[in-house]
Amino acid sequence: MRLKMHGAKLRIFVCGTDTGVGKTVLSLLMMKYFYHIGANPFYFKPFQTGCASPLDPESDASFIYSYIPQLKGKDPSFSVGYCLREPKAPYFAARNENKQIDLRFIKKILKEREKGYNPVIIEGAGGLYVPVTKKKFIIDLIRSFDSTPVLVARAGLGTINHTLLSLEALRKRKIKPICVIFINTDNTSEEMIRENIEAVELWSGIPVAGVINKIEDFTCIPSELFDIFNKIFKNMAEDLK
Repeated sequence: MRLKMHGAKLRIFVCGTDTGVGKTVLSLLMMKYFYHIGANPFYFKPFQTGCASPLDPESDASFIYSYIPQLKGKDPSFSVGYCLREPKAPYFAARNENKQIDLRFIKKILKEREKGYNPVIIEGAGGLYVPVTKKKFIIDLIRSFDSTPVLVARAGLGTINHTLLSLEALRKRKIKPICVIFINTDNTSEEMIRENIEAVELWSGIPVAGVINKIEDFTCIPSELFDIFNKIFKNMAEDLK
């Protein structure tokens, strides 16, 4: 697949079939991978909910920064657009604080902060139909940010339905994801994972690039996980440096 570029910059939108499926973990692994191949990636979280500040240990940006040696001592706030206290959809979290999300503001700060970085890893919030404004959902931001999505899904029971529904939603908007990546934190059997991969690929035509099992230590990432990203980005390594 030819990846969509924003000018000379690659923007990857990490979206999920649901909340808690592993978008932040995948974002961390992708950041580590791109540093590993000599690129200079930038992580961006347009909407962080459930935190008073991007510096909170619970924030996704704080998690990313804490496990990336190249970001040691840097401020996670640089990677966050809106930070909202309530752990709910951005539209409602903002409304509770009498705030209104301005997507033009998000696009403006992304353009400013991504300078000098490539690629850009944009992490969504929850699933594709999480509301951001009265008229826009997470799924609408993929094209608005001129990005290409990677869909993160659970590896276990129920993922066939959730993944196919998410891929159908993308297809209806004429958005083609790079791939699906399964996150296996529930010790799903190898047989079920094989069947889930078969089902998603058979009925969507979108490849499942790999399965990421539970990681106990994020400071020491198994090298075989980088093989997943090598398959996806192997022809772009030099362009991203």
